[in-house]
Amino acid sequence: MAKIDLISGSWTDLVFENRNQAYGAYALRKGTGKRNLIAIIAVILLAIACQIGLTLKNIADEREKQRIALQEAMEMTKLEQQQKKEPEVKRKDIVKQENVEKVVEKVKSSIKFTAPVIKKDNEVRPEDMMKSQDEILSTNTAIGAFDVKGNDEAGEVLKAKEVIATEPVKPKEEENKVFDVVEQMPSFPGGQGALMNYLNSNIKYPVIAEENGIQGRVVVQFVVGKDGSISNVHVVKSVDPSLDKEAVRVVKNMPRWIPGKQNGQSVTVRYTLPVTFRLS
Repeated sequence: MAKIDLISGSWTDLVFENRNQAYGAYALRKGTGKRNLIAIIAVILLAIACQIGLTLKNIADEREKQRIALQEAMEMTKLEQQQKKEPEVKRKDIVKQENVEKVVEKVKSSIKFTAPVIKKDNEVRPEDMMKSQDEILSTNTAIGAFDVKGNDEAGEVLKAKEVIATEPVKPKEEENKVFDVVEQMPSFPGGQGALMNYLNSNIKYPVIAEENGIQGRVVVQFVVGKDGSISNVHVVKSVDPSLDKEAVRVVKNMPRWIPGKQNGQSVTVRYTLPVTFRLS
């Protein structure tokens, strides 16, 4: 039996040979091949359109994720800049100076005043012997804090200069103070990118919130100690109890941070961190 091309429609002529071809069934079957070809082409085009649509959706989703990540990074940077704008009052070391010596051109000779000490006669040096009242009145030499060879008997007696530098003492309140803004703010090991990766990898979306379609940004505040430890974690902006609890859990489990510094010293700093929950 010879092969019959079902698409060309020749089989219709074979079936309706010696029959009434004016009957509607002949015309209907005669166009079957054309309709089948159109249907196949339509299915192929529909499959291609679905594939293109799926590809475009994946590209759009990826761009949206990148936009959200960039927005979060910009918000955190803006938050840090706002914190750094607040002025910080710095203490200055207090230096007390008393009896500052003034420059004089005419200096009067003087001998050092020696406090009386009881010694044996053979241990007393002539220069250490106390002057009598007559000897003091008969000389133009004055009594001073040290021996000075002057250049004018009518000049001034040099006075000792006493400079007392008082070291600033840090009160206990300042040592235990929690700063809001410091010269070098604390940071997550590896920077903001590493922090975002940590949050994305460790956040487990609560089932209740996911089923109810709840999403949003939870703002968490915590304290970074001098050793980089995390403490006093609490929510300052809530979205949902389940999301709040998950945000606090993730922040508490963070590794030690690089502590903040003020005047070159590690200090305790309060830090604010937004944690975003978004359904894909």
